[in-house]
Amino acid sequence: MAIDESLLCLFNAERSVPILRTYAWDPPSLSLGRFQFSGEALDLDRCCSSAVSVVRRVSGGGTIYHADELTYSVVCSPEQIPSTTSVKDSFRVLTGFLIDFYRRLGLNAHYAIDAVSNTERLGERTAFCFAGKESFDILIDGKKIGGNAQRRGRNVIFQHGSIPIINRAQQGLHYMKDRSPEYVYDTVSLSECGVSADHTTLKGLLVDAFRHHLGVATYVSDLSQEEDRLSQELMLKKYSSDRWNMQGEVE
Repeated sequence: MAIDESLLCLFNAERSVPILRTYAWDPPSLSLGRFQFSGEALDLDRCCSSAVSVVRRVSGGGTIYHADELTYSVVCSPEQIPSTTSVKDSFRVLTGFLIDFYRRLGLNAHYAIDAVSNTERLGERTAFCFAGKESFDILIDGKKIGGNAQRRGRNVIFQHGSIPIINRAQQGLHYMKDRSPEYVYDTVSLSECGVSADHTTLKGLLVDAFRHHLGVATYVSDLSQEEDRLSQELMLKKYSSDRWNMQGEVE
């Protein structure tokens, strides 16, 4: 999360090229949305007794349990993506490569707004990310796969999201204060859909989908010295602090 924030903070809309980052989580961890109250969303005693890591994202939304997944983040300016009519529309544009990615794997992927029945309600806020469905959440045969969240700044868009390789939603629910079993009924993962590709192969397919969907060329780059320095500073002063992770306060 410190690296994601450093990429966001140092992005310059006039000089920077768009960034696609891919990564994974070790050990498995819970991430809180920027504005969640940890004591309302999580069973903190269970988190403590299990020694599960808890971190707060700079993006909004509900809690995500990160385990056995491929995670991505995108940083760009509004001018660097196809024209959009609204913030919500930019979310559709910036998740379009995920639709392409899942379809390349032979999966029946659609946005929730295009796939749910007229009787199902979209947009209801839930503490557990996988429990609710937003208009541009992605469904595989009607079941939600992963979650995505966005933050916008002055002339910059930051988005990140999870692609579950193995479905660990039930394990994540174990740490929530509200453990209603129906919260994980409509979730699915790549392995449950019959996809057995390894992490490296999936990463390559994701980059290909990103390149194709946005019509861009890509090249591999390490963090710059400035990005690495800022991420280390954020790690030390912010993301290692319970004041930020639990309370959402910055010193």
